[in-house]
Amino acid sequence: RTWPEMLGVLREGAAGYVFRYFFYIGWAMIFSLLAASLVRMFAPYACGSGIPEIKTILSGFIIRGYLGKWTLLIKAVGIMLAVASGLSLGKEGPMVHMACCIGNIISYLFPKYGRNEAKKREILSAASAAGVSVAFGAPIGGVLFSLEEVSYYFPLKTLWRSFFCALVAAFVLQSINPFGNEHSVLFYVEYNKPWLFVELVPFLMLGVIGGVLGSLFIKANIWWCRFRKTSKLGQYPVLEVLAVTLATAVIAFPNKYTRMNTSELIYLLFTQCGVTNEHDICDYVDRDFTNVNHEVPIAKAGDGVYTALWQLILALIFKMVITIFTFGLKIPAGLFIPSLAMGAIVGRIVGIGMEQLVYSYHDSLPWFFEGKCSQDESCITPGLYAMVGAAAVLGGVTRMTVSLVVIMFELTGGVRYIVPLMAAAMASKWVGDALGRMGIYDAHIDLNGYPFLDCKDEFGHTTLAADVMQPQRNEALDVIAQDSTTLRELKDIMKTTDHNGFPVVVSKESQYLVGFVLRRDLQLAIENARQRLDSVPGDTLCVFTHHVPMIGSGPPPLKLRKIVDLAPITITDQTPMETVVDMFRKLGLRQTLVTHSGKLLGIITKKDVLRHIKQMEEEEDTGPILFN
Repeated sequence: RTWPEMLGVLREGAAGYVFRYFFYIGWAMIFSLLAASLVRMFAPYACGSGIPEIKTILSGFIIRGYLGKWTLLIKAVGIMLAVASGLSLGKEGPMVHMACCIGNIISYLFPKYGRNEAKKREILSAASAAGVSVAFGAPIGGVLFSLEEVSYYFPLKTLWRSFFCALVAAFVLQSINPFGNEHSVLFYVEYNKPWLFVELVPFLMLGVIGGVLGSLFIKANIWWCRFRKTSKLGQYPVLEVLAVTLATAVIAFPNKYTRMNTSELIYLLFTQCGVTNEHDICDYVDRDFTNVNHEVPIAKAGDGVYTALWQLILALIFKMVITIFTFGLKIPAGLFIPSLAMGAIVGRIVGIGMEQLVYSYHDSLPWFFEGKCSQDESCITPGLYAMVGAAAVLGGVTRMTVSLVVIMFELTGGVRYIVPLMAAAMASKWVGDALGRMGIYDAHIDLNGYPFLDCKDEFGHTTLAADVMQPQRNEALDVIAQDSTTLRELKDIMKTTDHNGFPVVVSKESQYLVGFVLRRDLQLAIENARQRLDSVPGDTLCVFTHHVPMIGSGPPPLKLRKIVDLAPITITDQTPMETVVDMFRKLGLRQTLVTHSGKLLGIITKKDVLRHIKQMEEEEDTGPILFN
């Protein structure tokens, strides 16, 4: 029963409409308030889609608590509330984040994986594949998504493990049957009519439109997120969520295509008009479905179709604008479903246009429309255009290609439409790349300042390691002497700096490199010494070698050789930066030490490399550079 019926009012009357409108807004506000409050109070990391952060984590950066149990719990509850509130967001991105949380938590049950960051990243790669597999019912698409979009380093063994992980996820999904049909996919399409070669032209056109829409969306969304960061708006996240929800609910309710669930809208746009489909979008004049054996006849669009077209154009503008403000709010929010919806609307409009074009010139069609269109059956499938349009816009926003095509045909079961999907995805990527280099996830990584080196970019400059290393211009480098540093000096170094670790040298005068010691290991070693010994005075000597120097009457020295990495990654000051950047990308390094004839000169961290790349790009944009 509906709310008006509960209150004894006619559903279709004016009072019934007002009641439904009021309750629609009320429930939307309650659900979004709950989602935003949970994120604010219990797990601030549960907001957004999580894919930019997971890409950063897989590239070798550690964000503590990002994949923890609280984040998982709040994200799982929050995404249900956020989707129920009717906001323009999807649940697919957050599902990847939730799968990675589960992967991270489970990895701690096995010390081999829990203690080894590299092995843990392999689990996270497989988990992200499982996340997409469950979200879309597309296991192979999930593996390819992990390979193309999320993972940084993807060896062959990770590939088949991810495949197995996605298989198990799809198997469990099939056994639960959440979509209530015999298919484990979201938008299964029934039609399998062949497409015409001439249709590649509108498919490519949809690809171009998708690339343009995607680039516009990225630019507008990043501008708004930057404004949120730099203005007072960022201090009131819950109020912002409520304001966007109110605007969404008030504008969405009058238009039935924005009022309905976005997944339902996409399914409606993908489907073929048949006997059972009574929506306006299928209101054709004199279409006869009496003969079951015949194909769907071609017919003139009725008034309902034209009304639907207007409503869909308004829905497209609304979706585009409201998603710009929604993606980046402090609630769990994905981007796949809104992008697919925008693309499906564009595609369906183009599809109906093509269908009516063929109908109008039915008797005088040129030769390249082949014999199919000269008969009375419809040779154009508007639902296929919606499918291609959806792929084009999603490709324009995320810049995916291979995984996008596989996800799309797994999502719909339309295997024979691989070529149209490939054409649209490629056109969309080319146009998108021409208008702006970064996809939405890379743009958000850049906006948040995460230390992420993109594997896809090339470094074509002739600088050397000596130009980038810290410190520059004869400044002092914070180092630890292997057998002459006291505990007090060690604590002073750790208090005055915030470095992740420190080089160990033979002595401050000679600066010959011995190894590298992490700050975390030093803190743990000092803490253990305190618990083990009665007192550890400040003048206790800290020794990082086998050989312990002779001490007179002072306290016994602390032996810390075991925590020193005696084989840190080192380069010489004359190493080209191209090689250094490659090492950081492929080995997932956080820092490398720069030496000259065995003497320590400086250190290069990931942030130094990123700063240098940005500087080179800016100088490239402003004009030529002269190197000494």
